[in-house]
Amino acid sequence: MDAGTHQKILDLSASVGQLLKTKRLLLTTAESCTGGGVAQAITDIPGSSEWFDCGFITYSNAAKNELLNISEALLAQHGAVSEEIAAAMAEGALANSSADVALSTTGIAGPGGAVPGKPVGTVCFGWVVGDVTHTERLVFSGDRAAVRAQSVLHALQGLQRYLENRS
Repeated sequence: MDAGTHQKILDLSASVGQLLKTKRLLLTTAESCTGGGVAQAITDIPGSSEWFDCGFITYSNAAKNELLNISEALLAQHGAVSEEIAAAMAEGALANSSADVALSTTGIAGPGGAVPGKPVGTVCFGWVVGDVTHTERLVFSGDRAAVRAQSVLHALQGLQRYLENRS
């Protein structure tokens, strides 16, 4: 990750942290393709224990099932890289933590793993803020590190957007 992207992620993490602190909310994360990158960015900010509860790194389908209560049937129906699973991951993280808001990432960072309709760089995001679950599917370009960095950045940007719109 280049220095500019790293600084953007740190700045965004601090901004999200301030929003969470001001609104007295705790965050949890459920990550697959980012491998804990969002949680690391958040915990890089001093004082993050005031607004970050925990993170789940659920790389395998078995972990998604065991830690986030995502049914094997849902995984089989939609595949791990889908908006449906991103939503279930965020909701499962919330249900299995003391947090108030959640975000999730699931995708194909590459270089392998592409399947029909889901090229390398496909990442699905989930955010639960208030009683609303938001999802999004994007396709990023670049190598594995670039896809993961863009995913961390986008996950935090989405969280910031939904927090700012929450009263």
